[in-house]
Amino acid sequence: MKRELGRGQGRNILREKLAAGGTAAVSGFGAAAVQSGGEASAASEAGAAADPRGRSTAAAVQSSAGTAEANVSRPAGDKRRLGGLYKRLPALAASLALLGGLLAGCGAQGPSAEAGDGGAPQGDVTLVIGAYSVVKDSVQDIIPLFQQKWKAETGQTVTFEESYEASGTQARAIVGGFEADVTLLSLEGDIDKLTKAGLVNENWKDKPAKGMITRSVAVIGTREGNPLGIRSFADLAKPGVKVLYPNPKTSGGAQWDINAIYGAGLKESERETGRKDPAFAKAFLQSVHANIESLDKSGRASMAAFEYGVGDALVTYENELVARIKQGATYEVVVPDDTILIENPAAVVDENVDKHGTRDAAEAFLDFLWSPQAQRVFAENGFRPTESSVYAEFKADYPEPPGLFDIGYLGGWSEVREKLYSKRGVWYEVLAGVR
Repeated sequence: MKRELGRGQGRNILREKLAAGGTAAVSGFGAAAVQSGGEASAASEAGAAADPRGRSTAAAVQSSAGTAEANVSRPAGDKRRLGGLYKRLPALAASLALLGGLLAGCGAQGPSAEAGDGGAPQGDVTLVIGAYSVVKDSVQDIIPLFQQKWKAETGQTVTFEESYEASGTQARAIVGGFEADVTLLSLEGDIDKLTKAGLVNENWKDKPAKGMITRSVAVIGTREGNPLGIRSFADLAKPGVKVLYPNPKTSGGAQWDINAIYGAGLKESERETGRKDPAFAKAFLQSVHANIESLDKSGRASMAAFEYGVGDALVTYENELVARIKQGATYEVVVPDDTILIENPAAVVDENVDKHGTRDAAEAFLDFLWSPQAQRVFAENGFRPTESSVYAEFKADYPEPPGLFDIGYLGGWSEVREKLYSKRGVWYEVLAGVR
């Protein structure tokens, strides 16, 4: 795998575009994506359409010992975990599409426990995981390690039901009734939604690394050999470059991507004028967004579209590209000089674990995510570990970009949500073509 650090090229082109008065509104396929609210591209949808038996993959919830059907005809005993979801369906009619999409990340793997045959294999305790899509591979590697440890320490068998979706979608589903015991989300703001709903205690950050289980950076993926010579976010504004990233309305990962591009604009304005210039940063973001080719519902959907051949460059998490390259993909990873430090939280969903009587196992699983054993799994899957000793082991694999900034550089999440993602925020002005 080749990693390329940005070298500040492409700024002259950006300045020319800004001097010409910004950019026009999105056109073509990207515009259609915006108008449709950022649904997955046709290619992305096709990738999650159906399993070999013709059922939508949204119809399955992954179980650590197989796949449990998630349907209303499950035996009463199997409805304990998802029972709140079914009981509340009449009040959630407007959310049916959302809750169906919630389960799309769970492909049918292994034997299926069809309704009527006793449902999912039952251990001494069952934990339900609600996570954002990008972390799926790591979680599925970590679960067997925890099961072994928990069995040795307590004698209990713990089984898992898993759901993977875009972070914002997952958070809304949990608020809407999906009874996850533990959640792993893309950004702090999505945990805040659960806290405001009274599902997660306000002290959830009283954990190692303030509740963050992984770190990453926003990077650019290009085709093999980087044929367009992309080195920075500014280069994405070059004429003819087709760019992909997900929609921040549905994807927490997309908010990190947009924050990275906007923050890179602030960094550039500081170099030019000695101060942060929000107007320059907005124009910077507009110039990149003018080249959007596909605005998908999640980071995984954008990656799927890129793999199907859509676009020239993909803005995504470093770990997402590293994982694909390990699987044989021939992409280049471009780490811009100016990019954002991504931090991903996890928490126990307190109301649900108390209802299910699973707090001990849920807390133990959450704590296990910071163990050296689990952190190595994250590192091997492309994440930057939050545990210091493990990070030291992998430091050579994850160089720090010279212009790296964190969410505090943008004013913190409260200010970012207000300035960028409120109804009159920068992002919505960019979508509307407001200069």
